[in-house]
Amino acid sequence: QVQLVESGGGLVPAGGSLRLSCAASGRTFANYAMGWFRQAPGKERESVAAIGWSSSDTYYTDSVKGRFTISRDNAKNTVYLQMNMLKPEDPAVYYCAARLGLISTSDSSRYDNWGQGTQVTGSS
Repeated sequence: QVQLVESGGGLVPAGGSLRLSCAASGRTFANYAMGWFRQAPGKERESVAAIGWSSSDTYYTDSVKGRFTISRDNAKNTVYLQMNMLKPEDPAVYYCAARLGLISTSDSSRYDNWGQGTQVTGSS
């Protein structure tokens, strides 16, 4: 098992930027593929981005391509989600997830470690 703690959520206006962080502990972080998911009120949880062992292995859902960037720092046991040009549909609770394996995936059922989530709220 790996423990995950997200941070960086907050209030952000449309068009603004925010960087989420997810700190992992408990196992060898480099052995885990990581993902970011989000869930807005009344909606199902959806995959936002994922990254494999190699930082060149990334996945983005279509709605965030060109605006969000997922990255990882294995030395710091941390994965990041840089969110730029935020849109009104982006606010949600953002969750970090980890799965033992080297390849990224957007399939939430393949992740067995989840953080508690961090709230991203839009401001007018």
